[in-house]
Amino acid sequence: MTTMTEASVREFKMPDVGEGLTEAEILKWYVQPGDKVTDGQAVCEVETAKAAVELPIPYDGVVRELHFPEGSTVDVGTAIIAVEVGGGAGPAPAAEQRPETPKAAEEPKPEGSGRQPVLVGYGVAASSTRRRPRKGPEVPVQQASTPLQTELNGHAPTAPAAPAPAPAAPAAAGADRPLAKPPVRKLAKDLGVDLTVVVPSGPDGIITREDVHAAVAAAAPKAAEQPVEPAPASAAPAPASYDTARETRVPVKGVRKATAAAMVGSAFTAPHVTEFVTVDVTRTLKLVEELKEDKEFANLRVNPLLLIAKALLVAIRRNPEINASWDEAAQEIVVKHYVNLGIAAATPRGLIVPNIKDAHAKTLPQLAESLGELVSTAREGKTSPAAMQGGTVTITNVGVFGVDTGTPILNPGESAILAVGAIKPQPWVHKGKVKPRQVTTLALSFDHRLVDGELGSKVLADVAAILEQPKRLITWA
Repeated sequence: MTTMTEASVREFKMPDVGEGLTEAEILKWYVQPGDKVTDGQAVCEVETAKAAVELPIPYDGVVRELHFPEGSTVDVGTAIIAVEVGGGAGPAPAAEQRPETPKAAEEPKPEGSGRQPVLVGYGVAASSTRRRPRKGPEVPVQQASTPLQTELNGHAPTAPAAPAPAPAAPAAAGADRPLAKPPVRKLAKDLGVDLTVVVPSGPDGIITREDVHAAVAAAAPKAAEQPVEPAPASAAPAPASYDTARETRVPVKGVRKATAAAMVGSAFTAPHVTEFVTVDVTRTLKLVEELKEDKEFANLRVNPLLLIAKALLVAIRRNPEINASWDEAAQEIVVKHYVNLGIAAATPRGLIVPNIKDAHAKTLPQLAESLGELVSTAREGKTSPAAMQGGTVTITNVGVFGVDTGTPILNPGESAILAVGAIKPQPWVHKGKVKPRQVTTLALSFDHRLVDGELGSKVLADVAAILEQPKRLITWA
């Protein structure tokens, strides 16, 4: 590796985008070694478990080195690109300075530095990884290995796979809880690693995944000497062989991995109930055509989904108890007095569910504008993590694929999801005669802890009634 002087080369690190994310995959580099960059210029696109975003560089200079190739998954806080700044005299940006050496650790942070613009809408707080001072007297070192303290450190009280006697730690380290993000603590717990004996390598002494794996590797020789535990050799079975000419394996990561985990958690946590209704939406389709000619909707996207969304919002206003969530810790139902309406969107990177904030307070043209922006942003892969947080109810339009209906799974933390099937001409009894009418089937899944059968049926019936007679949007408003 080319020797770099610390005075003229700055290491740009994977920023902390918030929302509890700890890693991101580098999708594409926009620059190469030797290219000039300017403050605010996007240098790469990364994908977190929630969205794909572009990372801007926070200073001017020339790219010296890219530390990771495209497709690499990198932990937050890891340097990803080295940039030689002009003159090499100026100090590093506040978001980049980290106490990597004892000298740097002694340098005071400027007050009021706030967050640096490392991402659109996000930033890294200058003290985001600092430990808060502990309240009360410090715990003596002898108490750090008690079962209660051990459990608070992120692993079970009985962890037989951990090395036997832990080396003596300094008094300060014994009193403080090791710095590690929740996913790293879970990994350590699963592997039986005591975080108090792991040597941290992350910024500000944070323990990373690699540190935990290194601790496991260091303990492997000792474990191999114990005849009682021959399991390590069989714990990692050899990968199954397959015909590469006839099969293709696709790694599941990023948005797809997060979606899979969320759906499994939702399906096995919330007791789902799904109800169906088939409805004549001929009048709704006529209203859609009329709205397209209205000057109030000029340059706006007007389609059946707009009126379906409005119908659901009216039904929620008539039955507000369905707009709720379940507080597992308190064993309480939390009724929301606002509606953040989620719209499930299929993208090349997987299913995402951005939501329209305070959709209940929007007029029909405002709702049309928000829907258009949501869909366009999702198709471009630019949906921000914040746009996918805080949803209360969701609509999924499976009809665009020609599907009649389905049994949708709740978005985690939400109470209900409405699936809209394909709208097709079908024979229908209308005014005593069988006529071809535009018909669709709606399916409403809801969390039976929050919503009983009566409430779920009322909401679904109200949506169907509005779509059959859209004038109820006025009479029920």
